[in-house]
Amino acid sequence: MVVPAASCSPCHALRRALLWPASALAFAALSIGFTSPARAEGMVTDRPDFVESSEVVGPHRVQIESGLDFDRDDAGGLRARGRSTPMLLRIGLDERLELRVETDGALRQDVRDPATGLRIRQSGTADTALGVKWHNQEGDEDTGRPSTAWLLHVELPTGDRAFRGQGWRPSLRYVAEWDLPDEVSVGVMPGVLLDKNESGDRFASGMFAITVGKDLPGGWHGFVELAAQQLAARRNGGNVFTFDTGVAWSVTDDLQVDASLAAGLNRNATDLVWGVGLSVRF
Repeated sequence: MVVPAASCSPCHALRRALLWPASALAFAALSIGFTSPARAEGMVTDRPDFVESSEVVGPHRVQIESGLDFDRDDAGGLRARGRSTPMLLRIGLDERLELRVETDGALRQDVRDPATGLRIRQSGTADTALGVKWHNQEGDEDTGRPSTAWLLHVELPTGDRAFRGQGWRPSLRYVAEWDLPDEVSVGVMPGVLLDKNESGDRFASGMFAITVGKDLPGGWHGFVELAAQQLAARRNGGNVFTFDTGVAWSVTDDLQVDASLAAGLNRNATDLVWGVGLSVRF
């Protein structure tokens, strides 16, 4: 038996207030990007790993990083399958600062109880996050100085009811990246998020991840990563640990494709997430 998700009535006033300025901002940024001269350097993306890059896209540049992800999770006698379409819009203001609009896009979730045959399907849109990235320090391989950045985001309750978070949820992350010999790099990212639990109580959760990447011949790049995507008390969702790996291929200086795989390391984490992505710079 299939039980469809209950229809919901999103907060239209809030959505119009947020999506219209975001759409206008994206259109204006794309217009600037198309009239800007191309850079010789290859693009640097924030996907597909969990650790963000410390680099910004540069002045008068626009970068769109999109993907298609699938996940599966078997817990508590239930089988859950999901799909998402993450997207990140990055708008360069100068050599050190960029604006960011991020969302998990269109979501679909299918949960089935094999014992009873009961199935619940839900679909809709995810919340949207607005933010900035500030690249505050250039790296130096000779001295061992890392390239660093700060990221400040605010997640907004703009999604459909089934996937909407509670209120505004700000987060602050710090990224440090070291370039090592033999085209190897190491990045770390600690952070903190202010969220609300199901009871509406505000709480703070942490995050920490470390990634090791290597540039490969032919424009390829591979990485492995250990991530504590959430560090929180059990009543607030508990800890979430994952092991991630993937590859990216720079087709041109302004076009990248990628593939990734993430495995949950504890029962709070989704068992398996895999996906592909496409990133374009204008």
